[in-house]
Amino acid sequence: MNTLKVLLRSRSNNNLIFRTATTKKKIHDPKEEELLPIFQYPVSKSSDRRVYVTQIACGYGFTVAAIKTNEQHKVFGTGINTDSQIGYHAPRIGHPLEMLLSPAPIYVPYKSLENKVIGVAAGRAHTLILTDNEGVYSLGNNAYGQCGRKINNAEEYRGSMHSHHISKLGKEQVIDICAGQDHSLFVTESGKVYSCGWGADGQTGLGNFDNQGPPAAVKGDITSEKIIKVASTVDCVLALNDKGEIFGWGNSEYGQIPMSSKQQQVNMSYALVNFTKGLGKIVDIAAGGSFCLICNDQGDVFVWGFGLLGLGPNVHHTANPKQIPPTLFGRNEFNSECMVQKVSCGIGHLAAITNNGDLYTWGRNRHGCLGLGHDKDQHFPLKVSIGAHVLNVSCSVDHTVAICKPFM
Repeated sequence: MNTLKVLLRSRSNNNLIFRTATTKKKIHDPKEEELLPIFQYPVSKSSDRRVYVTQIACGYGFTVAAIKTNEQHKVFGTGINTDSQIGYHAPRIGHPLEMLLSPAPIYVPYKSLENKVIGVAAGRAHTLILTDNEGVYSLGNNAYGQCGRKINNAEEYRGSMHSHHISKLGKEQVIDICAGQDHSLFVTESGKVYSCGWGADGQTGLGNFDNQGPPAAVKGDITSEKIIKVASTVDCVLALNDKGEIFGWGNSEYGQIPMSSKQQQVNMSYALVNFTKGLGKIVDIAAGGSFCLICNDQGDVFVWGFGLLGLGPNVHHTANPKQIPPTLFGRNEFNSECMVQKVSCGIGHLAAITNNGDLYTWGRNRHGCLGLGHDKDQHFPLKVSIGAHVLNVSCSVDHTVAICKPFM
């Protein structure tokens, strides 16, 4: 089977995007049906167009990437587009595409083309685009309010050209965004967190289990904190404050958000300071389908919850944070300065980036999403052979995307 390379590569600033897997999906054709290839190792696409990729996000079967430009098209999307989550694309009027096999520009009605996209986030079927001066634009499915607007039960999302604009929240600029499965999270310049969307597991943190249209302020322990980052892939949420402490809410079926009352759905933010006591200052966070992953300022990585956690084939659950041996990320007596700086989680797999620009992955290897050259599950972190300096990584259901800078 020929490999289909469908990702962007820049020439001017030598930034690349690598994808390690894609969803197996049948494409209807009157004459025949074919299967999209499954990448079990990193691939990239060369392009004659000079672009500088700045942001990436993996949705459920689709990918979005932002580029540095003063032109209209600042964000591109590829993959599943059943709910117009990567914009309206039609080869002819009345025939919107539900699958894009190569990156296509997403139209966003920016007020100024000098606007810069500083963040992108992708959920099951919706996309968030954060700009430096105009706030957030959202598109795609809004059945639960995840796009931050009023819910219309009769709305048709297939072939939709609608995008929603959130200029400010609480009269403040939005500085960070996050998309869970069917909910969205926004961090403002003062460190307040707002949410909208599906709330049945408490993932909106609003003190109830209802769906929320327009974004509302998350309640609980974070209300007096300055939050600098939020993380969510499905329906569990972690938040990080400026002191290196974490908070959580949402689904806790596997103890992701430990509560004295054994609650499995936590609908307000809850401080995890005592839970993570002794782990040092936390600098990055990630929340997967049934587990959580964090790293501290010493480059140590800790994991808890249920799944293939990176602690070996015999450990599938831990109620407390357990350190993954640093030697598995390349730290040894000859490389004592090696430390993990960034972490990411998909639904069933995990990833970490070191200060050396190395990418490590482990967990469920659905469709080869770990990029290790096979489709077998991985019980320990293993280095991905990319051949470039990894800057950022995003994980989702069954694919992974990384921004990389070539060595030469």
